[in-house]
Amino acid sequence: MQITGEMLIGRADVRGSAGTLEAFDPARGETLAPTFGAGTAQDVERACELARAAFDPFRSLPLAKRAAFLEAVAQAILDLGDSLLERAHAESGLPLARLQGERARTVGQLRMFARVVRDGHFLRATIDPAQPAREPLPRSDLRLAKIGLGPVAVFGASNFPLAFSVAGGDTASAFAAGCPVIVKAHPAHLGTSELVARAVRSAVQQQDLPEGVFSLLVGERAVGEALVAHPAIAAVGFTGSRAGGLALQRIAQARAVPIPVYAEMSSINPVYVLPEALAARGDAIARAFVDSLTLGVGQFCTNPGLVLGLAGDALERFCRTAAEALAAKAAGTMLTPGIHQAYDKGIARLASEPNVTLLGRGQAGAGYQGQAALFRTTAARFLATPTLHEEVFGPASIVIACDTLDEMIAVTERLEGQLTATLQLDAGDTDAARRLLPSLERRAGRILANGLPTGVEVCHAMVHGGPFPATSNAMFTSVGATAIDRFLRPVCYQDLPDALLPEALRDGNPLGLWRLRDGELSQA
Repeated sequence: MQITGEMLIGRADVRGSAGTLEAFDPARGETLAPTFGAGTAQDVERACELARAAFDPFRSLPLAKRAAFLEAVAQAILDLGDSLLERAHAESGLPLARLQGERARTVGQLRMFARVVRDGHFLRATIDPAQPAREPLPRSDLRLAKIGLGPVAVFGASNFPLAFSVAGGDTASAFAAGCPVIVKAHPAHLGTSELVARAVRSAVQQQDLPEGVFSLLVGERAVGEALVAHPAIAAVGFTGSRAGGLALQRIAQARAVPIPVYAEMSSINPVYVLPEALAARGDAIARAFVDSLTLGVGQFCTNPGLVLGLAGDALERFCRTAAEALAAKAAGTMLTPGIHQAYDKGIARLASEPNVTLLGRGQAGAGYQGQAALFRTTAARFLATPTLHEEVFGPASIVIACDTLDEMIAVTERLEGQLTATLQLDAGDTDAARRLLPSLERRAGRILANGLPTGVEVCHAMVHGGPFPATSNAMFTSVGATAIDRFLRPVCYQDLPDALLPEALRDGNPLGLWRLRDGELSQA
């Protein structure tokens, strides 16, 4: 499939006229053809109005038809073959093996949401039948089901050109909810975005859906701002920097009708190496931690940016082993020149902090390659230095030496919201972990035991979210089956005739759903 440098607005290929953009190969240090045209305000308007017109027909489709569309998108992505992986590799510097896995995840989550749609549980169908003889007042017939919010704006992420981009988790869950999607392509993945967008549009056409179900826009910040501000947009999905997420949130809240922005932004994902585990297997934990830290050149939102342990000989040994393991790690190409520059600035900032010691570096690189770094400081210094709490996006982490468990808890109480928190513990650490757990529950969306945070399973129980600034709304996840809830709202139907009710709520249960009826689950 050819990359043309055009936007896809409904069924039309549109060449943007507000300037040009080019993708960049960070491994070779050169721009990639073709040149892309940036969209105008008129292009945003056209995409939004098409999405507005498509919303009611799309959300009214039978569940089986909506599920079939998601499966068609998955197959169309697979049908792109190696050309998709090769372009994503050129635009990101990510290894082909990593991208093969990411494509599988992208396809897998589309198919998972097809199953979610078919089973209908996401509708939360609830029926409280009429009680005309109830005293002192009768009860009306009340029935609840969820419907889609409306058209959703999705912003492609820099670090996942497939799984968090054009057909990634935000798009898949919005489609599953019955919401049209307009994607703003990430400027680092322009060709990849166009290829995937063409696959999505082919599925729209194959399933004979309204053209406004999907559009792809290209452009700089003005395009994204206009998209979020447009009154047809009902919600936003974003993965990126804290500054970017907050900027979109300000626009969304300044609208005449404010809308939710589901932004995943910033997390340092603390790892707690508790005393028994540290003494018994500190070397193994240190090596596994370094593997996690440097995975994907540290460009994961779940990268372990903080390690906490009790000061003593065992922590000293952990630090030596981690530094030795780090020294063997080759530098890797970072996603963009801007990300590489920001990473180097972050490392320089940490190195300049008083009472922060450099424990070790990975192997030096060239060009836009990131060299891993591990630092150490005390709990007292960390508590006194707010800048040490800030994420450095890349393979960098800080070991915090705590004098007591109480001090470790004090550090935890000062941490911002996190996507994850990890407990490395043995049987003798249970009481310490129990003391930490309430604070971790208040600060993290996912708590791990004896693992490492990199790697997010796409399943029903996953939570990939957390309190601010990990995300803008801790009530939701951007990964897993319940990600669909971000783009749904409940509607209660009172005394409506059966013929006017959604199928999920009709007498006789034509969809065969499990429904909450008079407070009890039933297929009646």
